[in-house]
Amino acid sequence: MRNPIPLLLVVCICNSLLAQQPSPRQLEAKRTSQPVKIDGLLKDEAWKDAAIMDNLVEFRPKVGDKEDPANRTLAYLMYNDEGIYFGGYCYERSRDSIASELAGRDGFGTNDYVGIIFDTYYDKLNGFEYFVTPLNEQWDAKMSPNPNGNSEDFSWSAVWESGAVIHNDGWSFEMFIPYSAIRFGKKEVQTWGINITRRRRKTEEQFTWNPIDPNISGFLTQEGTWTGIANIKPPMRLQFSPYFSTYANHYPYSKSRQENWSGQVNGGMDVKYGINQAFTLDVTLIPDFGQVQSDNRVLNLTPFEVKYTENRPFFTEGTELFSKGNLFYPRRIGLDPVLLHSPREYYSPNEITSRVSTESKLINASKVSGRTNKGLGIGFLNAITNTRYAVLQDTLTKGDRKVMIDPLTNYNVLVLDQTLKNNSSVSLVNTNVWRSGSDYDANVTAGLFSINDKTNTWNVSGKLANSRRIGYNGDGTTRSGYSHSVSVGKISGRFNFNLGQEFTDTKYSSNDLAYFTFNNYLDHNLWIGYRWLKPTNWYNNLRFNLNAYYSRQVKPGAYRSANFNTNVNGQLKNLWFVGAMVGYEPSYNDFNEPRREGWVFKGWKTRFVDVWFESNQSKKYSVYTEILYINRSYFKSTRYQVFFNQRFRFNDKFSLSHRLNMEPQWNNVGFAAIEESTDKIIFGLRDRNTIENILSIKYNFNSRMGLNTKVRHYWSKVDYQRFFTLLQSGQLEENPDFNENKNLNVNYFNIDMVYTWQFAPGSFLNIVWKNSITDFSPQVEKGYFKNLGNTVEADQNNNLSLKVIYFLDYIDFRKWSKKKRDS
Repeated sequence: MRNPIPLLLVVCICNSLLAQQPSPRQLEAKRTSQPVKIDGLLKDEAWKDAAIMDNLVEFRPKVGDKEDPANRTLAYLMYNDEGIYFGGYCYERSRDSIASELAGRDGFGTNDYVGIIFDTYYDKLNGFEYFVTPLNEQWDAKMSPNPNGNSEDFSWSAVWESGAVIHNDGWSFEMFIPYSAIRFGKKEVQTWGINITRRRRKTEEQFTWNPIDPNISGFLTQEGTWTGIANIKPPMRLQFSPYFSTYANHYPYSKSRQENWSGQVNGGMDVKYGINQAFTLDVTLIPDFGQVQSDNRVLNLTPFEVKYTENRPFFTEGTELFSKGNLFYPRRIGLDPVLLHSPREYYSPNEITSRVSTESKLINASKVSGRTNKGLGIGFLNAITNTRYAVLQDTLTKGDRKVMIDPLTNYNVLVLDQTLKNNSSVSLVNTNVWRSGSDYDANVTAGLFSINDKTNTWNVSGKLANSRRIGYNGDGTTRSGYSHSVSVGKISGRFNFNLGQEFTDTKYSSNDLAYFTFNNYLDHNLWIGYRWLKPTNWYNNLRFNLNAYYSRQVKPGAYRSANFNTNVNGQLKNLWFVGAMVGYEPSYNDFNEPRREGWVFKGWKTRFVDVWFESNQSKKYSVYTEILYINRSYFKSTRYQVFFNQRFRFNDKFSLSHRLNMEPQWNNVGFAAIEESTDKIIFGLRDRNTIENILSIKYNFNSRMGLNTKVRHYWSKVDYQRFFTLLQSGQLEENPDFNENKNLNVNYFNIDMVYTWQFAPGSFLNIVWKNSITDFSPQVEKGYFKNLGNTVEADQNNNLSLKVIYFLDYIDFRKWSKKKRDS
């Protein structure tokens, strides 16, 4: 019998090519000159002349069904010289059918919501989203393209007005989005892409005005149009956010000449200026990021640095252009810079490191971003960090001296992103790091492309990059490297796939301003997916995926690793999500774990199984559980990972969540040390155990005021049993003579308690208490609760801060001045 699979693939591909999308719905723009009070009640006369948006269509869990008349949505849209008005009524059979929770600004929570999405340039690639919940909490986001369609950046925030009121038969809402909170082109008469969406959390139904087919790639590719928008001009966009902050810090140094208490008073300002209709300049002057969330620090035994989340607002808000090509890791600026000098290189006899700054002080940062009428997006970011020093102390004389470990540095990123027909784009990205003094400078330039066919079914994408480290080589010359990636795939339909290749030569590195681990590889990867999105009597949707990966070292040519896995996941009729994965990795060659160039560690075969489920998140109690089992051929090593997250919602204001992550490993093998006396590379056989506990407590008083507390304890221990010498062949030879204590027992404990009050639009008062404890020991302490007890008794850093940010808009100031003159 002939294999039917190739015929099936041909049929799927032909069906997708022949499928025609319905014509997009159109909405005529209606201008109003009447006043509107944003209170969520829709009582103003102006709403009677607004354009109506109704007859929403379901796109999940069912596709194409019309709304139940008892739960219908009726929305209105209009505009004037100042901005856009969007309002409506979300009907429900009863008040109890409404899901609501005070989750905070941009906090999803367990909420029904309504949102409106504008594609102001009508390129089907870039959009602005504004959402409101029944309790009048706001979300907003920018939508931008990614290989799988579109992605949402909820770190972007704008200042706009909203109101919402719950009734016995549903809830009503109003929004006013000023033109200062959105970007658009200069045409006198414009057409925008548009859609609205409504989600009912208790049934997980989601509806849109213009129908969405989940089998078609992209959300904006299936938008409707808002036509005849005439003579709109944004006002002068000039906004100031001055801040004042004060800090009190206590750590029991108990050392002479070092105070246990310290204090600090700061002041500065963020500025937004509309250069023209499309482009905005953002500047942060004398920035203060002391209140950002603490990092979830972990014990790192790998040869690569840990990639932590960026939490500083300036580097997260509206940076979708700068993320293109993965060439910008914002923490390189200040938090995790490439440290070029170690205090040790300056040591004189009897000197030790007394104090060292862990961060480079950010002097200022600015960014310009926007998009022209012809679809050219431009982004430019520049930041300067100050010189960083370490203090060395002579153990005999007790004298101190400062040495420079990081020079004054300028960072910048330039992005040019041109949209093309068929939701396609090409981009140019350049990153540059300039260091004062004799240290090397770095520059990376990359070209990116993503090309779709007319039916939005096929995609070809890729990247070509060149890195230059000026003055990096020992003779002061430049080290230049090359990298590329390319992929082709089918992105729409029930059957999809992606086949890709990635290559870097031995000299390429983007690490100075990006997160980059290693070079000298040629990778190939394949992903195949099939999905069933039509609900049956036991599931709402189901997906099957197959992944394959193969990697080689380029110079000298050698096999690195491979991976094969398959998974199935979906949503059941009871709104639970379930999934399972099985996989296999053949023996591999690890060229990084030895921590010495030219050496290799010949690793193990691996088999793994992963299962997970998530209960209905709209219930008062919900839980997510995942269990991973890994079996390795070397020394019969085993590893488990158990992830358990539970949440209980007492009411709309108060909820508790708890996350537990346990990761025990037995007979794990890895790098331990380089023996100083023999220069041998030492590996160790070790047992590892990691437990992370996170308790989050949330109480929101109303939609503008809340108290959030996060308590995290992380414990990781490494207990070595035997040691080995790594041979040139990549094999291990037992080394009974190595007797150094390489055991580790690490505890991190953090409390972040944050009170936030938005006392006016865009204006906040924040009070933050941070508690931080680090307990690091070479003596393994068994027992989780014993470690927790020892940790809370250790020296701890306490920091209490107050910060006030006041939002000032030039437009409001001008109105106030005019009103005062007229009176």
